[in-house]
Amino acid sequence: MAPAFKTVGLIGRYKSRDVAEPLLALGRFLAAEGCRVLMEQETAAESGVDAFPAADHAAIAAQADLVVVLGGDGSMLTAARSLAEAGVPLVGVNQGRLGFLTDIALGKMVEQMGRVLAGDYRIEARTMLDAAVRRDNGVRFSTLALNDVVVNKGATGRLIEFIVDIDGEFVYDLRADGLIVATPTGSTAYALSSGGPIVQPGVPGIALVPICPHTLSNRPITVSDAAVIQVTIKHAADALLHFDGHPSFELEEGDRVTVKRAEHVVKLVHPPGYSYYAMLREKLHWSEALF
Repeated sequence: MAPAFKTVGLIGRYKSRDVAEPLLALGRFLAAEGCRVLMEQETAAESGVDAFPAADHAAIAAQADLVVVLGGDGSMLTAARSLAEAGVPLVGVNQGRLGFLTDIALGKMVEQMGRVLAGDYRIEARTMLDAAVRRDNGVRFSTLALNDVVVNKGATGRLIEFIVDIDGEFVYDLRADGLIVATPTGSTAYALSSGGPIVQPGVPGIALVPICPHTLSNRPITVSDAAVIQVTIKHAADALLHFDGHPSFELEEGDRVTVKRAEHVVKLVHPPGYSYYAMLREKLHWSEALF
């Protein structure tokens, strides 16, 4: 029987030679199952695995029916941003620590991928964010994010002050260390550690989570994912825009950061037995005995 995915791209954890052995093992398994295997070129160079054709992200996006990411959540986030527009489904093999996005345990990699190739899987669409920084009359920076877009204080450590509008309506003027704008996927990342809610991935919402607000009554709020959120920098000696944990753009007073739901979604392939709530129990250590 032909595999469910004919061409499979492999992406390994950034600058990690520990992925070489599992990458080679997985690639050989996929080839034996009748798949054409493409190795992401930086992964091939860093791991030393040269048994399969190397391809950049653009080629993988154009040719792959499935991409397997061996790494942690950071590796999955990077792959998601680069491949979302092409609509290529992703599945993760966990070589990181928490692994909220990497469903397959390394020790069960071949077994689980065999079942995925046999058609035993489901695909879930995850919302992404589209962020843009406007200064004067032009867009100075734009990006996609799967987890979150964060306006944050910089190296000076001073509070920043910003105004938040939603769909053109004033919401609040806040002094804080920053603001996290998170998707349901990102609700278990930085937003969770800052006191935000866990948002089930099927909920069409975006969470706004203040970081250490000067006024303790400023609480997280979840709004419709159809909303357009604007954060205007009012006072800031030093402020940065981050996306998915990457510092990306230095903000100035008067800058307007617009965040909205992206046009594209990320397609995650879940192997048999996947449960969002079981994942939460495992990663967050719910229901563990105290003694």
